[in-house]
Amino acid sequence: MNEEKNLPQVNLEEMTKKGEEIYQRKFKEKYEPSSNGKFLVIEVESEEGFLGDTSAEALEKARKEYPQKIFYIKKIGFPAAEVISSYLPPQHSYGRIF
Repeated sequence: MNEEKNLPQVNLEEMTKKGEEIYQRKFKEKYEPSSNGKFLVIEVESEEGFLGDTSAEALEKARKEYPQKIFYIKKIGFPAAEVISSYLPPQHSYGRIF
């Protein structure tokens, strides 16, 4: 079976906008500047955030709660972000969707 058929359909532009909006509204004031350089993974449907010293640590926390979701990752205090899918076979630690 083709595993790509199991991936949820996501508009990455909308996901990025929503993730950034959630970060600005719920998390920016809470984490900047005290947590600058750490990573926050946001599950955009629930608006729940998972903080970690590395993106892998934060993603692992998020995957425990939402094993088949696509996440928005923000490096706190930096303008760039990523959209990450954990909807991958177990042998993958995580995958990036661009």
